[in-house]
Amino acid sequence: MKISTIALLSLASLVFNASTLASDEHGHDDHGHSDDHHTEENHSRIQPEMAHQLGIETTTAGPQELRQTITTYGAVATDPAQLSHVRARFTGTLKAVRATTGDRVKAGDTLAVVESDESFKAYTLHAPIAGQIIQRHANIGESTRDQVLFTIVNTDKLWAELRVYPQQQNIVAEGQTVFIDTVHTQLRGLIQHMIPAIDGPYQLARVELDNTDGHLTPGLMLQAHIQVGHFTAPVAVAKQAVQKLGDRRGVFIQHEHTYTFTPLKLGASDNNFYQVLAGLAPGAEYVSENSYLIKADIEKSAAEHKH
Repeated sequence: MKISTIALLSLASLVFNASTLASDEHGHDDHGHSDDHHTEENHSRIQPEMAHQLGIETTTAGPQELRQTITTYGAVATDPAQLSHVRARFTGTLKAVRATTGDRVKAGDTLAVVESDESFKAYTLHAPIAGQIIQRHANIGESTRDQVLFTIVNTDKLWAELRVYPQQQNIVAEGQTVFIDTVHTQLRGLIQHMIPAIDGPYQLARVELDNTDGHLTPGLMLQAHIQVGHFTAPVAVAKQAVQKLGDRRGVFIQHEHTYTFTPLKLGASDNNFYQVLAGLAPGAEYVSENSYLIKADIEKSAAEHKH
């Protein structure tokens, strides 16, 4: 379960204050610091149980593939093959209506019964596809004429249609990987088609989406990242792990109960990682989650020492 930033900061304050109170009861070291929580310039000492409570986690620095992407925007569109407007085969009178708006139907299910105006024989109107009825214009006793009686849509498969402007078109092509941000997760797909837009100065990159879980709806606005290149960095760190102390950017390295700020020389990046050019060896254990709490503790301790 994720904890909010405010909750973590409150918990950090309580834990650090509790540690200080405990040191007042049991004594201080020569520098006036507690046994459980010791901070110096660029250092913070936190016992394992405290780190666990605060959600401080570490991971190992190592090689990482960095994805070079461009960001684009678009919307979810219905698959044209999965949208059906059902009309009567012959003009006639509706004798029975067996389905209505909101119903889910299978291909072949009976939708209505029509009596032909020419033969006066009744025939059955069947659902041509499986899906959900989203519109109904059929009532008993009415003439069918040539109007749409039912509209059925199947949203198990949808399409992301992403706008690609002229300055991007020379680096975007069919077959490239796309990462699409949604409320629930990040989806991954491939550009299936590049087509000109009818109503704008851009092309549409079309990406097929599996929507069997029903989380996406036609018309939903999207942000996506099209991968236009990639390379493997020998050493990389998570972006969220990088903090700034003074004018230096770096990460916190764990050694037993001590977390030490280590400045880094950073190179290229993608949405999730920085390439490390200098300052960190492969295999080093660095704080990857909630490192900002350690930074806050160091800055708080530094401010207290000034007074």
